[in-house]
Amino acid sequence: MSDDPSLAPLAAHRHRRASHDHELTELPEAVDIFDTTLRDGSQQEGLSLSVDDKLRVAEQLDHLGVAYIEGGWPGANPKDEEFFARAPAELRLSTATLVAFGSTRRSGVRAAEDEVLRQLVKANTEAVCIVAKASELHVKEALRATLEEALAMASDSVDFLRAHGLRVFFDAEHFFDGFRDNREFSLAVLRAAAEAGAEALVLCDTNGGTLPHDAERIVREVAGTFDTQVGVHFHNDSGCAVANSLAAVRAGATHVQGCINGYGERTGNADLSATIPNLALKLRVRTIPDDRLERVTPVSHHIAELVNMAPNPQQPYVGSAAFAHKAGLHTSAIARRRDAYEHVPPDLVGNGTRFVVSEMAGRSTLALKAEELGLELDSEALTEVLDTLKHLEHRGYHFEVADGSLELLLRRATGWEPGYFELDSYRVIADHDRGHLTEATVKVRIGERRVLAVAEGNGPVNALDSALRSAIGGHYPELAGIHLVDYRVRVLDSGTGTAAVTRVLIDTTDGDRVWTTIGVSENVIEASWQALFDSIVYGLLRRAAPPAASEERRLHPEER
Repeated sequence: MSDDPSLAPLAAHRHRRASHDHELTELPEAVDIFDTTLRDGSQQEGLSLSVDDKLRVAEQLDHLGVAYIEGGWPGANPKDEEFFARAPAELRLSTATLVAFGSTRRSGVRAAEDEVLRQLVKANTEAVCIVAKASELHVKEALRATLEEALAMASDSVDFLRAHGLRVFFDAEHFFDGFRDNREFSLAVLRAAAEAGAEALVLCDTNGGTLPHDAERIVREVAGTFDTQVGVHFHNDSGCAVANSLAAVRAGATHVQGCINGYGERTGNADLSATIPNLALKLRVRTIPDDRLERVTPVSHHIAELVNMAPNPQQPYVGSAAFAHKAGLHTSAIARRRDAYEHVPPDLVGNGTRFVVSEMAGRSTLALKAEELGLELDSEALTEVLDTLKHLEHRGYHFEVADGSLELLLRRATGWEPGYFELDSYRVIADHDRGHLTEATVKVRIGERRVLAVAEGNGPVNALDSALRSAIGGHYPELAGIHLVDYRVRVLDSGTGTAAVTRVLIDTTDGDRVWTTIGVSENVIEASWQALFDSIVYGLLRRAAPPAASEERRLHPEER
């Protein structure tokens, strides 16, 4: 453990854990984290990475501090060929080793003549990872080879790669299923690889159906049989990939494979965003440098953006809701003891406590939220806000997902009024002769001046947004940096048909942060306007724009 004072909370947390977990003293001091997002993770449905994406993801994984980054399968496709060609010049890895992936030689082909093995040598990486069948069923049915040939394929391939000076990680595919069906053969495959010089024997739960008690039992037997390092690679088809990884480490595995955010084929791979902090904080096993553990959340979110996959708010440790508290009972307790409803201090993984306000909120929740925003609300104001909140949520508002509208509600309770502009009226017309084009007219007052603006858009929200910007943009240049990024509509009472109440949520960004605002009405256009109004007001507030009533306000060019 470093003497860095910034790591004191981590040390204190581990000390508290140690006082209760005497049975964990036989765990390994450290494990190697092997990330396969760029290869196995990219097989997830809907996830497609360009070469530039792969290079940027690799940079983030190195920033996190993993030991190994599996870059892909050289020679399998032009994208991976380009990645390995560009990596030596464009990747500056400080902690991680880049690994190329491939398979053992084909049945009946000499290792020196196998194209896959030759491509691995040409990939110009220090280490490679090759996959081999470790299940009798797959050898006979998929490869249509004999068990003896499968053992020779493993041995010959490792020997060939080691002869070219490469470190070799050996992925034993379908090992857990194969072990249950024919234990002797699955162990023989590992033995063939170990004797040929494999650095790590990685047991793969390729179908993802193994449960933790079996994972621990089987890994313990393998670790007790071989002197070679034992690793694991779990898929999440039974929802147990992270639990299996932890059980495997308890049983002696010191090499853990997975993907950031749990990406991967079908239901994904072991989520390293949870596996790393579970090992580091719960089991006190070193995974990445201690001073980088707080990077888990920002790296998780950064990579989600790079691969264009929306982060899961409920994702353990790193999700935006992972340390969000809604019930009044919880928040009142957390006000006194943060660990009352938080299993670890969220800052250890780069996350933070968040108080979610809803109709379930109590006074303590509102007080904590106001304090978080730097607002002072007395007892009477808190009571008034709480009553308003419950009334609005009864009508269909949902403030726990509308942080922007919630903050405006709390600010108004202090006596604050935006003062940027006031709406006189708006009108929206759909022009069916011109496709889906919509025209919006907005009349607003900015200080003492009345402004009318007309704009067209590809829908009512786009048209209203354009008209409003046209009306007030000359007064508020800050508006140029505020952009709508998402628009969602939900019918709250479908039983009433077209008269149903609708809820509209609008996501807006200023390039630094995304906020959400809400509108509710039987009229979807009115609900959209409410959410749009809040989104623009909140954006101007964030960018510290002086309101129209201020003596410092910028004059419209026509007024100068």
